Amino acid sequence: MICSIRTEYSKNNGLEYKGEAANRSLSFPNSLYVNLEECKFEEKNFIEEVGLLFEMVGLPRMAGRILGWLLICDPPHQSNSELTEALQASKGSISTMTRLLMQIGLIEKMSLPGERRDYFRIKPNAWSQITKQRISQTKAFRELAEKGLTLLNNAAPQKQQRLVEMYDIHAFWERELPLLDQRWEKEQWQRRQRMLTPKPVNEGFRQDESDP
Repeated sequence: MICSIRTEYSKNNGLEYKGEAANRSLSFPNSLYVNLEECKFEEKNFIEEVGLLFEMVGLPRMAGRILGWLLICDPPHQSNSELTEALQASKGSISTMTRLLMQIGLIEKMSLPGERRDYFRIKPNAWSQITKQRISQTKAFRELAEKGLTLLNNAAPQKQQRLVEMYDIHAFWERELPLLDQRWEKEQWQRRQRMLTPKPVNEGFRQDESDP
């Protein structure tokens, strides 16, 4: 559940909320106050989970937190100052981590007509592009293992075993990942076609052409 009214520093009746509600004195039922607080907790929890996942794979937690917020925020584009406020982070940290995320290919910088500041958003087709990058990386590891095996060409099999394992796994994924990527592209194309295909009109609402 993602909040349509996001929490901020504007306060009314002891609770924090954002958006139009932050600029007006509104009277909400107590149940809505509870829902807002629940949404705020769930959003923070999701953001921290993405941050921890990034940390597990050797990337900065703050980069993951930025990505987590950009996955659920509304609007989907956020300025540097908005990220700073939403994540309670320094401007320097946000600037450094957004550059990292752009280098990885997960987010992109954009601008809006009539506005001078830049915004960040999830890059369209980012996950598909990262998969293609992994295919290239897999090939590079396979080629490196192949060079190592050439160096140990006359060595005993036991000494080659480490490189053989490295070569075999990357040769396998170099062969299989492009096939999986093709299946993914095909499924996405079929999905788009289904969305574009008009649904048939209910037979009960069709008028007989023979009727005057």
